[in-house]
Amino acid sequence: MESPAKEEGGGELAMEIESSVTAEDWRRALSRVVPSVVVLRTTAPRAFDTEVAGASYATGFVVDKSRGIVLTNRHVVKPGPVVAEAMFVNREEIPVYPLYRDPVHDFGFFRYDPGAIKFLKYDEIPLAPEAASVGLEIRVVGNDSGEKVSILAGTLARLDREAPYYKKDGYNDFNTFYMQAASGTKGGSSGSPVVDCQGRAVALNAGSKSSSASAFFLPLERVVRALDLIRDSWEAFGSKPESDYIPRGTLQVTFQHKGFEETRRLGLKNETEQMVRLVSPSGETGMLVVDSVVPEGPAHKFLEPGDVLVRMNGEVVTQFLTMETLLDDSVGREIDLLIERGGTPLTVKLEVEDLHSITPNHFLEVSGAVIHPLSYQQARNFRFKCGLVYVAESGYMLSRASVPRHAIIKKLAGEDISNLGDLIAVISKLSRGARVPLEYVKYTDRYRNKSVLVTIDRHGWYAPPQIYTRVDATGLWTAKSAIPLESPFIASANHAGHIDANSNSVSSLAESSPMDLKCQHESENLADGCIKAQNGDEIVVDGSHSSEDSLIEKKRRRVDEEIAAEGTISSSGDLDEIKGASRHMSSADGSDLARTISSNASLAEQVIEPALVMFEVHVPPICMLDGVHSQHFFGTGVIIHHSDCLGLVAVDRNTVAVSSSDIMLSFAAYPIEIPGEVVFLHPVHNFALVAYDPSALGAGAPVVRAAKLLPEPALRRGDSVYLVGLSRSLQATSRKSIITNPCTAVNIGSADCPRYRAINMEVIELDTDFGSTFSGILTDEQGRVQALWASFSTQLKYGCSSSEDHQFVRGIPIYAISQVLEKIIARTPGPFRIINGVRRPMPSFRLLEVELYPTLLSKARSYGLSDSWVQALAKKDPVRRQVLRVKGCLAGSKAENLLEQGDMILAINKEPITCFLDIENACQKLDQLVDSDGVLNMTIFRQGKEIDLTVGTDVRDGNGTTRMVNWCGCIIQDPHSAVRALGFLPEEGHGVYVARWCHGSPVHRYGLYALQWIVQVNGQPTPDLETFIQVVKGLENGEFVRVRTVHLNGKPRVLTLKQDLHYWPTWEVRFEPDTATWQRGIIKALESTVA
Repeated sequence: MESPAKEEGGGELAMEIESSVTAEDWRRALSRVVPSVVVLRTTAPRAFDTEVAGASYATGFVVDKSRGIVLTNRHVVKPGPVVAEAMFVNREEIPVYPLYRDPVHDFGFFRYDPGAIKFLKYDEIPLAPEAASVGLEIRVVGNDSGEKVSILAGTLARLDREAPYYKKDGYNDFNTFYMQAASGTKGGSSGSPVVDCQGRAVALNAGSKSSSASAFFLPLERVVRALDLIRDSWEAFGSKPESDYIPRGTLQVTFQHKGFEETRRLGLKNETEQMVRLVSPSGETGMLVVDSVVPEGPAHKFLEPGDVLVRMNGEVVTQFLTMETLLDDSVGREIDLLIERGGTPLTVKLEVEDLHSITPNHFLEVSGAVIHPLSYQQARNFRFKCGLVYVAESGYMLSRASVPRHAIIKKLAGEDISNLGDLIAVISKLSRGARVPLEYVKYTDRYRNKSVLVTIDRHGWYAPPQIYTRVDATGLWTAKSAIPLESPFIASANHAGHIDANSNSVSSLAESSPMDLKCQHESENLADGCIKAQNGDEIVVDGSHSSEDSLIEKKRRRVDEEIAAEGTISSSGDLDEIKGASRHMSSADGSDLARTISSNASLAEQVIEPALVMFEVHVPPICMLDGVHSQHFFGTGVIIHHSDCLGLVAVDRNTVAVSSSDIMLSFAAYPIEIPGEVVFLHPVHNFALVAYDPSALGAGAPVVRAAKLLPEPALRRGDSVYLVGLSRSLQATSRKSIITNPCTAVNIGSADCPRYRAINMEVIELDTDFGSTFSGILTDEQGRVQALWASFSTQLKYGCSSSEDHQFVRGIPIYAISQVLEKIIARTPGPFRIINGVRRPMPSFRLLEVELYPTLLSKARSYGLSDSWVQALAKKDPVRRQVLRVKGCLAGSKAENLLEQGDMILAINKEPITCFLDIENACQKLDQLVDSDGVLNMTIFRQGKEIDLTVGTDVRDGNGTTRMVNWCGCIIQDPHSAVRALGFLPEEGHGVYVARWCHGSPVHRYGLYALQWIVQVNGQPTPDLETFIQVVKGLENGEFVRVRTVHLNGKPRVLTLKQDLHYWPTWEVRFEPDTATWQRGIIKALESTVA
């Protein structure tokens, strides 16, 4: 819904006049008008200038039937890329293409093929601006509030209303009067004709104010001029010309019409007022006064706010229409202005600038960001000069550095940026992974430049920079590469994945396609799948079941910087030698640093601090897989291995949620920040392993060391431990705590948008900690790690519809992490991947893919469990005294259809089972058997009976999701474990899962949102990602596609959507373990979109 005008109503009351117009007259007029009114469905595939990417409804009407011209609002035609269809009253739908959008006023034209209308008889609606008068009874005919046709009555109350003000950083009309009527139009009526009883359009509906049910109409004089010029150019060429040039002049000055009482206070002389009243039409009530001047425009330093305009080229000018006519007829020439400033007459000579020259018609797309010259509209809003480098959308690279939308880029890599060409030249010199300073300024803080560090994308998430240019002949924006192929940026991408056999080093970048696509993940906004429009009455398509993170709120998990080090314990004693770590520095500087670190800290803190690492994790919007709920995470990890060629850090999965991430590691032992790569995501337990290159530490390599892990003995209730972690300023913080419960079972419910959640694991609880945002480790007095103090993500639900993300912290016993580390170091056979240039086997795990929960034996007895089993289980584990029950099987697992909800697992291979670890150990024993068939012989208790079952297990690796496809703007992957944990997959071959969708895409336009499976495309089954790719490869641009989906709630649906390969080619991103790179490749695209 468009933002309502932010101003008070007022003005003259509508005149009450006698009318001889009958209801029959209106019926005849409307019967001619309605067939010529169309519903416009527009999609903006990219943010541009004042507009954001999105999909919306609006209205237009035919003003030239023979040429196929539809009139609507400028904010409907859009200043940037737009894809639109018009639907006539008989439900004929045809594509329309932008023909012209005025740089200032809120009108524009679409064109269509008149021959495409086969079944409807309709006429063009004549434009009659001269018919508008106060008291005129009118009808607004359009798509109001999404209705097919709505007719609202009203009476023109004012013809000289000030142009409505919609938004301080969006589109606003100016230098024109508006009409006002109490018709109360709503969303979707933008572009509706305001007609009289003769069926003539007397104005164009543009906006409304809901607080007073007022509607604002644009006068049609400038519309008629533009339409006549377009018709003349068509007649001159005999058909539609390559472009329609409408001369538009400007002084880059905003005027306001002020009454004579106000101009007197501004110093207007009496004789000047008398002269103006004498020569002006009767009823003139004021004059034009300068309101603002754009810096470095033609009038800068010549005109000032408060100047009263008297004459222009010797002609007295008191009306906007007269002024604009003179300016439009004087483009490129000088014009004389007579003004009065505080009662002093001044004559100035100014050159009239071409308004189209300061209206951008191209933009740079890099890493999801949209950057273009600052338009006149925004220059006027922000009081900056036109042409500066303006960020219309931050994308990934800039938002990662906290560069906001509407920023003006001033410097990059130390070089001044005055125009878009300067920016492109600097980017072309940079290599992938480079970190360079960027300076920008915001209009809200215009006097201070802000400096940030920008990281050029290391991975191939996004395509190389592209320049999009508007082509008026087609109405499309065409893309081409913005930088030369031999530039370091492109060269570093093209050499990605190359393995040097001599050095065993691997380049970190993947070859990427030239077409960059962006999830409109507004770095600032919004409701799920909903884009706020900028002005007028445009209805916005609302995706009620989009992925929960599509609004792109940046919820950041921040470690509290103000945590006090209360409870820090000092102790003394000998330190055990830590394996593989040097206690001595190789330089005097290092020794000083070591002494600094060791001061004012407990013994455990001193020992463990060199092994602590602060994580900053960024997830690219286009790679937010597996339901990850944020783009930005912080957390503390611990180094568990550090050698000359390999460093490994353990961290929780609420910090490193997915493998498709950019990770920066900051070390407590040495002031350096280096990248890390996800090498292992445990499929069940809440931890991940991240690798780093020790050689990148430089002089800090000897200072950094691995922690000593102490998996045995297990922690018990009442044991003392030290909780140690890092603040955001990389200061170690510790306190002594007591174990209150060493074996609490985690119970986390599924989120609205399924994402990773820890299951089948026991955690440690403490009596005191540092709060829910502080993660770290638990150590003994000698600094040996006994547990990872990890962050867990959950979702608290309020009522039936509202929910909120929360997190809590608990301890993960270190034995699970130690087991994985031992397998990596021992090179236990498993799937291979490259780590720091070395090919290593990575562990995989055999799992019983069943979600379990504990039940007390006292409760189990009530369900009918025999005394013998109660005694056997209690004897096996007198501490827990519990039995495990089945909560559900993961869909598609080998245990599915064998185990049922509520089953009690009593024994495996006749050995009693009392905790999750017992089942994990039983699964691991299967891998140690030579002739193992991967099945468990289980004894269960079901509905009062003991049953022996043979249940299969599944083998899972630690890679996470390594492949995704972007088709028509939705991100598609194979169903991940959190989705399968819901216990349901479609019967039609399971299908591929829609994880997210992008604003302004075809799926946004037609409503294919997240949280559902695609099971068929054009009747062809799509059971997996590879099959889906083969099916969509055969689809052509502009083709309507029939898609069968199944929602998470099991509800099937069939919808159609129109494929748009021009703005939304089909592409994939996949991880290649042989090169340790993420590679992006085009699956289907138009030749014109591939450089």
